[in-house]
Amino acid sequence: MRTDILRKTALTAAGLAFTGGALAAPATAFAAPAEKPAVSITTDRKHGERELGVRYEAQPNFYYCGPAAARNALSVQGKNIDVHAMAKEMGTTEAGTNSINDITPVLNKQTGKDVYHSVEIRDRAADDKQTDKLRADVIKAVDEGRAVVANIAGTATDTNGNSHSFEGGHYISVVGYRDGGNTVTIADSANPDTASYRMNIDNLADWIATRGYTA
Repeated sequence: MRTDILRKTALTAAGLAFTGGALAAPATAFAAPAEKPAVSITTDRKHGERELGVRYEAQPNFYYCGPAAARNALSVQGKNIDVHAMAKEMGTTEAGTNSINDITPVLNKQTGKDVYHSVEIRDRAADDKQTDKLRADVIKAVDEGRAVVANIAGTATDTNGNSHSFEGGHYISVVGYRDGGNTVTIADSANPDTASYRMNIDNLADWIATRGYTA
């Protein structure tokens, strides 16, 4: 795990698939002053690479993955927003957060601009056009200093060969890219032991399939 990208807490957590959420032990954010903006810690435009600094925080319960993903996403802009306040705005319950459409308006409100837009991948697997759009959306958002939030379901494999399984659904943040957007960096609130990992864009697109993302 790239601990220089996401600062891991000392807590551990057992993963648990659930509708709209995944179990994690409570964690304390390593937050800098809210007025100090997060900065890109890696920028290499020549090789198509950029990653944003995240003030990572694990979700405090099994159903807060939506608010936690949004909180982590906003942290790259230097915002430190209480995850419980985020959950209230999104209408999150023990059944989770209904859809990406409940997260987009909250991100826009906190950003102060109408920059986030929901994108659905309704099919069971993403086609080339949908994957290309996801790649372009991630690059555009990260280049503008914003993280993408994605609603995923099922199992996907990262670039190290590790599987991440959320059969009931989950939300993650995409905070960077490399190889011209063919590989992305994910901030995952489910478990601070796997807070950061990279994934091929094709795998991510298929992970999002039947759901959506906001960028």
